[in-house]
Amino acid sequence: MAIYPVLLAGGSGTRLWPLSRKSYPKQFSNLIGKKTLFQFSAKRLTSSDIIEFASHITLTNAD
Repeated sequence: MAIYPVLLAGGSGTRLWPLSRKSYPKQFSNLIGKKTLFQFSAKRLTSSDIIEFASHITLTNAD
């Protein structure tokens, strides 16, 4: 039985200003290395021998 993961990628990231802005939110910033926080999160949702993940769903806000 697969798990259907949901990635939450919304908000303006005001706590990380000026690195994060409404037009460039924190989940798409390269804060750790060359990958974005979104890429790190998506990578953790890769199936393994123990857990089977279905394709993830990404939820964002209307902006």
